[in-house]
Amino acid sequence: MQRQLITERPDWRRKAEEYGFRFHTLYGEPYWSEEACYRFTLPQVDYLEEVTAELHQMCLQAVDRVIHSEALLDKFRIPAHVRPFVADAWKNRQPSLYSRLDLAWGGEGDAKLLENNADTPTSLYEAAFFQWIWLEDQVAAGHLPAGSDQFNSLQEKLIERFRQLQQHSGIQLLHLSCCRDTAEDRATVQYLQDCASAAGVDNDFLYIDDIGLGEKGQFTDTGDRVISNLFKLYPWEHMFRESFSMKLADAGVRWLEPAWKSIISNKAILPLLWEMFPGHPNLLPAWFAEDNPPLPEKYVIKPLFSREGANIRIMDTRGEVARADGPYGEEGYIIQQFHPLPVFDGNYTVIGSWLIDDAPAGIGLREDKQMITQDLSRFYPHYFTG
Repeated sequence: MQRQLITERPDWRRKAEEYGFRFHTLYGEPYWSEEACYRFTLPQVDYLEEVTAELHQMCLQAVDRVIHSEALLDKFRIPAHVRPFVADAWKNRQPSLYSRLDLAWGGEGDAKLLENNADTPTSLYEAAFFQWIWLEDQVAAGHLPAGSDQFNSLQEKLIERFRQLQQHSGIQLLHLSCCRDTAEDRATVQYLQDCASAAGVDNDFLYIDDIGLGEKGQFTDTGDRVISNLFKLYPWEHMFRESFSMKLADAGVRWLEPAWKSIISNKAILPLLWEMFPGHPNLLPAWFAEDNPPLPEKYVIKPLFSREGANIRIMDTRGEVARADGPYGEEGYIIQQFHPLPVFDGNYTVIGSWLIDDAPAGIGLREDKQMITQDLSRFYPHYFTG
């Protein structure tokens, strides 16, 4: 794994706008960056694929354990009134669409799981589509070796997954939703709409706050159509605490992502995984803060529901090393042993390893000058050679 400088495509901004990638620059700062890229070898890609598959299966085992334990449901802060709803989603094996594991790995040694973004992962469009266009263009321009490839079958697997859901679950119309005023979220959902359409799945979009409640307790769209299948880029932990959460079990909706993803996406899964698989080479020691564990020399404090690095603090024996502010923390914290991110040319780098359903499907890389990766951290493309 190497970070290497490369000539930017002269027209990439025009292409980004043409393809609808309008958040390539955020608040005047680059988000998509291609003055450099990351190069992998085929054995490194094979390793990441194997690690991702194994960690995902471990997480599924953890879900089954949580579902059958009131004590663990308490630790995961799953509200009592939605626990049967979450349990039914798991027992009925309601299907999932996609998720992303964040890994710390620099190409050698053991990759370490930092967290599991299994409910509302973003950076999908740029990982699945725009970095593939980058690869094709750079090979054609002679800036990458002939035969260069990319660990990226995301788009094909997404389309196939939508096709499977239509065939096996009888989806006639899929609604997709996200919050207003979130350009990245809306672009992610639009990309998923495109994939659903490519699979032959009829779909329609509405914002979360436009979802209504019908006379019989069904969720409805702005045209008063009953919503039977809904992809929502909106966290389960928020939904569980809103007034309509009392209606979730009776609404007759097939959810993407299913409610059992509220367990996998919770940071509480990190200490549970360490308890279930102690010493596993791809896990970091982790504990529930409420258990007052003995602290390692350097550690990370993470809120159970934190997203995009918010409210994460890095600590050592002298005190706080780094922090990111945000709105989380009331729900409680976990403590994870600190593991340094690999540094390339002064940049801290995180690998986002994607799964479609249960299958590894590709990676995307984010980097930052700061130790904590956040929503404005830059995205860089990658390729591999044999």
